[in-house]
Amino acid sequence: MSLQPLVVRDLPDPPRNLWRIVGPGIVAAGVGLSSGEFILWPFIASQAGLIFLWGAVLGVVTQFFLNMEIERYTLATGETALTGFNRFWKHWGLVLAIMVYFANLWPGWVLSASTLATYIFGGNARYIAICALVIIGASLTLAPVVYVALERLIFFKVAAVGVVVALGVAFAIHAETWRALPGGLVGVGNVPWQLGFALLLGAVAFAGAGGGQNLCQSNWIRDKGFGMGQYVPRLVSTVTGQEHAVHSVSAFIFEPTDANMARWDRWWRFANVEQFVTFVLVTVATICLTSMLAHSTLYGTPELPQTVAFLQIEGRRLQEIVGTWFGVLFWGVGSFSLFASSMGIADYTSRLAADILKSTYLRSSRVSESQLYFRLVWGLVALGSLILLIGMDQPLVLLVISASVGGTMMCLYSFLLLVLNRRGLPEAIRVRSYRAAVLVWSTAFFGLLAILTIWQQVQRLVG
Repeated sequence: MSLQPLVVRDLPDPPRNLWRIVGPGIVAAGVGLSSGEFILWPFIASQAGLIFLWGAVLGVVTQFFLNMEIERYTLATGETALTGFNRFWKHWGLVLAIMVYFANLWPGWVLSASTLATYIFGGNARYIAICALVIIGASLTLAPVVYVALERLIFFKVAAVGVVVALGVAFAIHAETWRALPGGLVGVGNVPWQLGFALLLGAVAFAGAGGGQNLCQSNWIRDKGFGMGQYVPRLVSTVTGQEHAVHSVSAFIFEPTDANMARWDRWWRFANVEQFVTFVLVTVATICLTSMLAHSTLYGTPELPQTVAFLQIEGRRLQEIVGTWFGVLFWGVGSFSLFASSMGIADYTSRLAADILKSTYLRSSRVSESQLYFRLVWGLVALGSLILLIGMDQPLVLLVISASVGGTMMCLYSFLLLVLNRRGLPEAIRVRSYRAAVLVWSTAFFGLLAILTIWQQVQRLVG
């Protein structure tokens, strides 16, 4: 089935108080602040110091430009970038949605949160994770407007992490760590090769969001009412919501008149500032401060794990330095933070798939996008719970697929964004100059990551 043609409409006026629609950047940062920011970057700091923090800045800034090109298309059309890719080949969106689903199929994202909870309360991490999955499914089902519920949860998460970080700055981070910080941020080229090229490249690539999450910027800004997204109904609960995400007309374009271009300039300026302040600054600050905390507590400690057990060791060390209460707070906020990320992962995995299925394959069906979304959410919950109930260890093949698709999909959609925003938009608002160059860089960078990861995983399979 072919996609709808773009319908010409005027670009809506931005609200007078633009800051009341701040949110998608915070959601991107909050969902993206997960195991990489709490485990991987602190692990690097514990083994090599802060010399590689410039790599985190590089990764986050690269994703900023990726996110903005994803937002560019949705601001101008009200259509998600994933659906826009289907205008070149109708199955591109499905390919990427399937890759996202496979990347998140194994419920390790919620198991990490429950494992942290056992450090405080004890219990069985698998059963706690199953309860968490059911809570995630129920929360996403019963929230009248899904995005609003997710945004509120993520705002609370960011605030909670901020409290822990502030207390860490006050009680645990010592002067030597502060002196090492500037060199780590500006010392471009300082690379701790002893940690392995693959680990370092992956840390840079997935600093912040990464994988399929970036693509969901389209859906989140549309539900927030950015640009042409104001013309598209939001994703709502089929139980408690009133409006439904349908696709009778959901793809628009505006004539580049003086009035529309003036509105565009204001929307585009605000979207860039919102994303930079809420996604880039929040993410970089969090990575720096969690790394500094690890540097002050664990620097030089050999043979530390690169799993959630790293946080158990760090929490015990914080109890020794600051007090028992701080270790408990550290684990508690960490568990809640990873739980909130888990809800975000369930949301964007299901949201991307529902959007593609409805816009491309089921447009004439009476099933709404909201109904598809909730079926996909509960499918993810059911599958994850089943895996945890039977006590299955992660199958090697699924582990290989999960590890391999992240860089592959980012390479692919970096290239598709360049094509989409060069060919699919009016001349006046197409991507050009340095922003186009960043997409070329992103395609090459994530392509290198994909090749390296796939090679390593193939060796793992055959070995």
